[in-house]
Amino acid sequence: MDLVKEGALRRRMVEEQMRRRGIRDERVLSVMEEVPRHLFVPKEMRHLACADEPLPIGEGQTISQPYIVAEMTAALRLSGTEKVLEIGTGSGYQSAILARLCRELVTIERIASLSADAQRRLAAMEIGNVTFVVGDGSLGSPGHAPFDRILSAAASPAVPAPWVSQLSQGGIIVLPMGGRYEQELTRVTRVGDHVETAILGGCRFVPLVGIHGFDR
Repeated sequence: MDLVKEGALRRRMVEEQMRRRGIRDERVLSVMEEVPRHLFVPKEMRHLACADEPLPIGEGQTISQPYIVAEMTAALRLSGTEKVLEIGTGSGYQSAILARLCRELVTIERIASLSADAQRRLAAMEIGNVTFVVGDGSLGSPGHAPFDRILSAAASPAVPAPWVSQLSQGGIIVLPMGGRYEQELTRVTRVGDHVETAILGGCRFVPLVGIHGFDR
């Protein structure tokens, strides 16, 4: 794809799909203009990379709709100093966005081939503040905890208890929560010994498969 054209498509994506729908975090918008989304989709679908829809990436997984990526990232309220846990590396696109907005990122993917591909993409982009883990994302990553923020790109029936225990005080979790096919995008904030929950809107994600998620 022509790089000038691709850059223009990203700017249009940010303006029409994000700014006009109320995304106001300028750091998030700027990074989403910069990261080459077409590198994270299959070659035969690169002409659709900036389309207002999720796209398949293989292994039954998807790269999320651009607006949803922006909404979830903005909901984390990142300042740049945080240690972040991402559940569901997928193509690595959300990882590339987060890595540019936080101090350190740990990203978990249960499918080893997807994790390896994402690692190669981020290495080619010279993004070095990311640790890749292959495993059950519903368990979090206790060896790397605590985390200031947790973002899940897979839907869970409830907030997995390990995530809450690995979250620092005042930390935020953003996840799709609900049934296998329909969920609500939810922000969970740890306050003292309890959590406060806010519903951000309806959404649809692939299921979180694991001990504290869905069976398959």
